[in-house]
Amino acid sequence: MFAETFLEALAAGLFLGCIYGLMCVGLGLIFGVMRVINFAQGDFLMLGMYFTLYVVSVWGLLAFLGPAAAPFVGAVLAGPALFVGGYLLHRLLIARVSGTSVTGSEDEGRSAQLILTLGVALALENGALILFGSTPQSARTTLALRAWEIPLLYDPTAAVFINKASVVACVLSIVIAAALYLLINRSRLGKTLRAAADNPTAAIYMGIDVDRAHRIAFGIGTGVTAVAGGLVATYHPFQPYVGLDYVIIMYAGVVMGGMGSILGAFWGGLTIGLVQQLSTLVLPTQLQNAAIFAVFLLVVLMRPQGLFGRAAERI
Repeated sequence: MFAETFLEALAAGLFLGCIYGLMCVGLGLIFGVMRVINFAQGDFLMLGMYFTLYVVSVWGLLAFLGPAAAPFVGAVLAGPALFVGGYLLHRLLIARVSGTSVTGSEDEGRSAQLILTLGVALALENGALILFGSTPQSARTTLALRAWEIPLLYDPTAAVFINKASVVACVLSIVIAAALYLLINRSRLGKTLRAAADNPTAAIYMGIDVDRAHRIAFGIGTGVTAVAGGLVATYHPFQPYVGLDYVIIMYAGVVMGGMGSILGAFWGGLTIGLVQQLSTLVLPTQLQNAAIFAVFLLVVLMRPQGLFGRAAERI
């Protein structure tokens, strides 16, 4: 029946959209604080997937948690691991073309940032291909094979099936995104990051180490996206070039939600997930991306600053 199909597509869109939202939050934080267009963000997502695979299946470090919970714990642990990687990457490379080192330059380092992050993306993709091979992998949880059956009141024979792994991944995405939102808006570190984003020069005069704030923001953004990658790995196979499939979605979600808005980035990703799944009710699966960008263009046309963006908003 159409009602069952619609409700299942709606539920799938909500669950997938929450993971997309978490991806977009990581990218939105980096852009909001640093104004860096990071082409390598999709490859940090890929590294989060492989980190989850290795700690769960290859090294077996989380075997004591069981096959149901271990992949989710591995996905969460990918956050701190990739935070360190992102922090060091910014300190060694990204800082050379961003922050105070390029203040006052002709294009504020934009061209160098694009070329550098594209180079990092290519290096990560080909390095992963050498290390991990091209065979698709998966850190699938046993919950992906189970579902809750929710009967529909209007028909005792009709029911909607909700995948348990999708629900857990959705809840984790919401919790992590909410924790990051509170960190940015309620903590001392968050005030430091917002000050570095709004007016780096004034922040320096107030004694704030802007370059350190940028390193922390880049590390957090990298870690959050890696967690989202680990959650995707619990139900979807992946390979070293999988980041290319998601980086466009991330940028579309960030722009749709509002550049520099953490809340807007999450809602942008959620919107994309809903559109992607609901579009399959009327369009072939091959046209999912076409539906996404049709909605994206409509939003940009009607509200250029994004759903939750404001002209002066940075974070």
